[in-house]
Amino acid sequence: MASCPDIQIERWTPDSSHPAADVAGLADLLKACVDAGASVSFIQPFSLTDAGAFWNCKILRAVQTGRCRALLARNPGRQIVGTVQLDLATPPNQSHRGEVRKLLVHPAARRRGIARALMLAIEQEAREANRTLLTLDTVTGGFAESLYLSLGYTKSGIIPGFARRPDSLELEATTILYKQLVPLP
Repeated sequence: MASCPDIQIERWTPDSSHPAADVAGLADLLKACVDAGASVSFIQPFSLTDAGAFWNCKILRAVQTGRCRALLARNPGRQIVGTVQLDLATPPNQSHRGEVRKLLVHPAARRRGIARALMLAIEQEAREANRTLLTLDTVTGGFAESLYLSLGYTKSGIIPGFARRPDSLELEATTILYKQLVPLP
């Protein structure tokens, strides 16, 4: 897998690793991001238990059954400092498509190229899964939107009032983006 300085990016294979330790690390990461204001589906109050339940009950099973691929970014101490998911659970007429979800980088590890490295690696995962179209949504005007645009994603539109901010009743717009991938030879 791709890496950036001092960070190793790997596919999460919970059957062959330590899923309980990984889930705990992912829960810590998710909580830190939500506490820092990330609009990634959750609202305050948001506990470590809530974060762990998301990974245990939703993502772990999807990864184990092949409906989702998840990448982990680990620092030299093997702590999880970032993650991204590729949802492969598409209808039969959309088997060429995948949805990028939950690009997260721990607030203390940001501005080091981890998000970019995770996105490049998840695009490779998509190619390996024979997916040639990636879709995603992100908070309009946020840092992630500029990252996706710099990676060649195309903005298809903005939906106003799409989701509530994690820390208030304010509604935020979301930008829908897509990217056509060149298939593997």
